[in-house]
Amino acid sequence: MGLLAFLKTQFVLHLLVGFVFVVSGLVINFVQLCTLALWPVSKQLYRRLNCRLAYSLWSQLVMLLEWWSCTECTLFTDQATVERFGKEHAVIILNHNFEIDFLCGWTMCERFGVLGSSKVLAKKELLYVPLIGWTWYFLEIVFCKRKWEEDRDTVIEGLKRLSDYPEYMWFLLYCEGTRFTETKHRVSMEVAAAKGLPVLKYHLLPRTKGFTTAVKCLRGTVAAVYDVTLNFRGNKNPSLLGILYGKKYEADMCVRRFPLEEIPLDEKEAAQWLHKLYQEKDALQETYNQKGVFPGEQFKPARRPWTLLNFLSWATILLSPLFSFVLGVFASGSPLLILTFLGFVGAASFGVRRLIGVTEIEKGSSYGNQEFKKKE
Repeated sequence: MGLLAFLKTQFVLHLLVGFVFVVSGLVINFVQLCTLALWPVSKQLYRRLNCRLAYSLWSQLVMLLEWWSCTECTLFTDQATVERFGKEHAVIILNHNFEIDFLCGWTMCERFGVLGSSKVLAKKELLYVPLIGWTWYFLEIVFCKRKWEEDRDTVIEGLKRLSDYPEYMWFLLYCEGTRFTETKHRVSMEVAAAKGLPVLKYHLLPRTKGFTTAVKCLRGTVAAVYDVTLNFRGNKNPSLLGILYGKKYEADMCVRRFPLEEIPLDEKEAAQWLHKLYQEKDALQETYNQKGVFPGEQFKPARRPWTLLNFLSWATILLSPLFSFVLGVFASGSPLLILTFLGFVGAASFGVRRLIGVTEIEKGSSYGNQEFKKKE
């Protein structure tokens, strides 16, 4: 193990990275709060500023993937599709099998200039997660309880509000509703069989309401749907902790572009289109498992320096006073002050670990297990 690889595994460095992310995030959230005064004056200026503030936070996570772990991301698509990336509004459909699938999506957003303006249909619980949920609130992210009777008006209103968004946005949908687990897959396929739908091997049954509503509300704004099927070479199952420890992964993403005109206007027909799409995604995963690659040309978009420069800027601003403070604490010789500081370090460590835990599959929601529980 080289010196750099060894340093990446050290808890102290993880704590410092976490400190920079948390404190810069709180600063960013405070500035976002102040920008609310701009909304009545210039809604578009408010949005542009918040896109850049969100970029300053999200790009720190992307930096971990691109520069800390040096994970490589390869696209399997065609040249015409690549040339449209970052130049149109789009709905992104991504399989939800991995702890860092969102991070792979974000690195593509970053490389094509839409990270700050990226959107997602998120579960409402995330609204209350410090930094993540708070930043999303100022970005006009659409939150839902995943109970359509309660979500309908909120989701429709939130989507329609994005119709005049001033910057190109990619709107991410996890149509499966939750991360793939064997238990959820078994329940999902029981539902598929009951509804007479084809069995999927690598995906959960897609929930169509969010997709059909998004397409309906964003029609005229969004130009296309990008179907993205993600997998990792070597049958790896990466985690955010693995990224933090500097583990390098190789992500492959098959991207297919569907002009919005190809999506049926009728809700039932659009739902059928989505089911067919997931059958095709399943076939793509089967091909990948057999051949180790997706079909299509391979593209490796170059990582940009901005994520690294952003993190180094925040680290320079925040770590200098931290080091001075720590030296002052230990130089004081006060046991009470030192113990208080160590207690704060322990609490900070716990807080950072809890934030990472949001991404872990085994700590994911029970959504998707409900039918199974009823049968039990």
